[in-house]
Amino acid sequence: MAMAAQLAWKSIFLIKFAGRSISRISSNGSCMANYRHSFFCNSPNTTTITSGRPQFPRCCFTHRAASSEIGSKYLELTDEELMKQCEMDTFKSSGPGGQHRNKRESAVRLKHLPTGIISQAVEDRSQHKNRASALKRLRTLLALKVRNALDLDAYSPPHELLQILPPKSTIRGSDCGPQIGPNNPKFILGMQALLDLIFAVEGSISEAAKFLGLNTGALSRLILSDDSLRMAVNELRTSKGLKPLK
Repeated sequence: MAMAAQLAWKSIFLIKFAGRSISRISSNGSCMANYRHSFFCNSPNTTTITSGRPQFPRCCFTHRAASSEIGSKYLELTDEELMKQCEMDTFKSSGPGGQHRNKRESAVRLKHLPTGIISQAVEDRSQHKNRASALKRLRTLLALKVRNALDLDAYSPPHELLQILPPKSTIRGSDCGPQIGPNNPKFILGMQALLDLIFAVEGSISEAAKFLGLNTGALSRLILSDDSLRMAVNELRTSKGLKPLK
């Protein structure tokens, strides 16, 4: 009898302990939500921008456009048209406690369905502002990651690329206007076209410079003027066994 009573008390203790553990886990819904968020954002097949410059996976050139026009056309879409190609997910972002804690699902994650590219914005308490930021970052990722095939034998730099070239370029006409810098929203169009060319010449800056009427130093300075562009070019050069630009 004493042994049976002792076993019964042990069973009751284990059931109560397990019940409290399950209760703690089920009541803390954010625990599982944070786990799902961490797994999603750290997946090796996704690229996420949360703030500032893009963070690249091991190889940034992961998507080739099906034709020489599709990739560039993504960037020509209006915000509304581009959003129609995206799957939007909202979630609660982690942050400091207190009265300013983000209690609503204002953080926004966008997945571009044709390419699988992902961007997100979490820094604002306004879902509308985070959506706009995520969309802007998605455009940058599309420029950096989607490559358009080029025919180098018949290659002529597009107007968007000519606009970001320095005035010393021998093929840059006066109709291009002032040089567009990284802070101009149109810069990503020229950046995508430049990356297409560098990709086509296997990462060779000297070869790309010949097509653009520049010397190697001038083109290198243009690439180094933007961190995202520099990182993308260096990722490609590293994959080809070439030294990164500094």
